[in-house]
Amino acid sequence: MRHAVVCCSLVVWLVMSVPVAASDPLAHTYSIVARDPATGNFGVAVQSHWFQVGPTVPWAAAGVGAVATQSFVKIDYGPEGLALMRAGQSARQALDHLLGDDPQKDVRQVAMVDAKGRVAAWTGPKCIVAAGHHEGDGYSVQANLMDKDTVWPAMARAYENAEGDLADRMLAALAAAENEGGDIRGRQSAALIVVRAESTGKPWEDRLVDLRVDDHAEPLTELRRLLNLHRAYAEMNAGDEAVALDKIDDAVAHYTRAAEMVPDIVELPFWQAVTLFLAGREDEALPIFRDVFAREDRWQRLVPRLPSSGLLPDDPEKIKKILSVRPKGAGDS
Repeated sequence: MRHAVVCCSLVVWLVMSVPVAASDPLAHTYSIVARDPATGNFGVAVQSHWFQVGPTVPWAAAGVGAVATQSFVKIDYGPEGLALMRAGQSARQALDHLLGDDPQKDVRQVAMVDAKGRVAAWTGPKCIVAAGHHEGDGYSVQANLMDKDTVWPAMARAYENAEGDLADRMLAALAAAENEGGDIRGRQSAALIVVRAESTGKPWEDRLVDLRVDDHAEPLTELRRLLNLHRAYAEMNAGDEAVALDKIDDAVAHYTRAAEMVPDIVELPFWQAVTLFLAGREDEALPIFRDVFAREDRWQRLVPRLPSSGLLPDDPEKIKKILSVRPKGAGDS
């Protein structure tokens, strides 16, 4: 019922002011776009009381820049803004170009950062208050339909004073917004994107972080959890690559870090143990296998399948040794 009341109020407001296309999604939101001065990477982070904010608000391209398009969203600002910056326009030129073609610009809120760290932002005069933005050095923070007009200044201070990498600092900005009251309606979804400073020519390698929380009671808490999980699996991927290159010690180090980061996921220490055992460090591997088998017995059924892939020694006695540490009464079926 709450959503219905909000939507009806918005429709009345729109009819009495500026007509907006029926396809324009609502994303009354707070966000940050930024270029990391240390790495040159680009990022966008956003939170909203609206379902699935990730596909509409944040846009970023390696070697080009980043865009956040919100309020009564015109998604075109994202891909078209990136296209204009890719063609050589500054963030300000690209934003002004798109605003000039938008008869409903008064209800838009948009921010851009380009490859040189130049920023441009727009808060339309008909965005629902509290609404505003702050353009900083290589970043912009913006918000609308906020509980207080202190939200975006708090975001700017938090980003400038935060430590860690670009993702950490952008999440600090979002947390500051929430601490100031955030969206007057509450919270529902969030997203985080980080791309490389320069394109590799392979888009799947250019996107370093791409996380979305579509519907959650505490989207920022969940986004932080997913970022930690993302980093753990990045360590796992690095471990897999090291195994493929027969750099077993490096693989063990990656797998160990991953297991320490998210100890509640049983699969990570399993592969840590597999790699230790393959490296001849059996005394280190067996206690980890024991713990894994005690937590989830499915992993003991996987062990006999690994020698054919070269992931464990093709030696029945070695496999028997691993399985000997499983809990009493556990079978192979």
